[in-house]
Amino acid sequence: MTMTSPMIPPSLLPEGLSDRLPPQAQASARLTRRVLDTVASHGYERVMPPLAEFEDTLTQRLKSMRAQDLVRAVDPVSQRSLAFRPDMTAQVGRIAATRLAVAPRPLRLSYAGPVIRQKASQLRPEREKLQIGAELIGSDSAAAAVEIVNVAIEALQAAGVTGITIDFTLPDLIDALAAGPLPLAMHEIEPVRTALDAKDAGALAAISPAAAAYLPLIEATGPFHAAMERLEALSAQLGGAIDSRIAGLRAIARPIGWDITLTLDPTERHGFEFQNWFGFSIFAEGFIGEIGRGGSYAIARADGADEPAMGFSLYPDPLIDAGFGDESPRRLFLPLGHDAARAAELRAEGWHTVAALSGDEDGAAQRCSHWLDGGEPRAY
Repeated sequence: MTMTSPMIPPSLLPEGLSDRLPPQAQASARLTRRVLDTVASHGYERVMPPLAEFEDTLTQRLKSMRAQDLVRAVDPVSQRSLAFRPDMTAQVGRIAATRLAVAPRPLRLSYAGPVIRQKASQLRPEREKLQIGAELIGSDSAAAAVEIVNVAIEALQAAGVTGITIDFTLPDLIDALAAGPLPLAMHEIEPVRTALDAKDAGALAAISPAAAAYLPLIEATGPFHAAMERLEALSAQLGGAIDSRIAGLRAIARPIGWDITLTLDPTERHGFEFQNWFGFSIFAEGFIGEIGRGGSYAIARADGADEPAMGFSLYPDPLIDAGFGDESPRRLFLPLGHDAARAAELRAEGWHTVAALSGDEDGAAQRCSHWLDGGEPRAY
């Protein structure tokens, strides 16, 4: 059963913002609950940061977004500039570094809520999105990565998602190689990153002979095991310079189920601006673009030191729009004078009841599939 409505007039809501109507709103709540229940079963405890914060404190932790990209307002109480959160990960980092600074590590936190951005992408025109995630604070080890990746997969599977692909990356690999076994001049690093992102071998070779040494990284892209063999061959040529990263990737991939597709793009940087040694994107069959990402990063503590962390964020709006989480409940119409005790029993069994307020109501018009006939549900 669905509810239809007229198109939203352009003047009613700002561009990129929209309502969720039944049954999608309920599907959103159900999918969120399944993901959060799954991560909670692994020890991740819920936090609920505010929708807006002071702009200066929020932007200090938003390493992947500029201040001019935020939706801002002036707080009428403090007269300070506020910013609506474009990402909840930064807020969880603030909570861990301040309010929970003395909590035992590793600290496991989860969250869910809307985020809003000033501009949308061409691929997804929505400016307001639902973000659900989990953060493991106090470790960025391979063991932490194993946990985070597998919890993310389990959470999506609990929400009914199939055909999952995990694409691994090593976000700071170019910096590490440029500073060591494959040196680059400072002015060459960004062009090399750009050419590798575009998988443009000609542009890479044209930068300089030093840049051409990075060509094997283009070949080390694609299905995980074949790409890893090429990455291992490059590491051997460099005297084992990236063997530890390769061992970490192997350890992360090992426990992942056979039904999950694994790929590798070791130089992917888009969306991983604040990750360090490890990152991953999540894709699902039938959906364009990623539905989540995660990886390792550092949280700035109050004493100025960095604390390692690992986490993931899901952006499930495309899943919700496609019907994931949409299990229309059985709706039962209760006529006037119905047996209230029997109705309560049926609600305990999973029925959603709609009670008549007058004698001329039509249960079918209330999107009920059944009506209570004495003590038993009858189909319309």
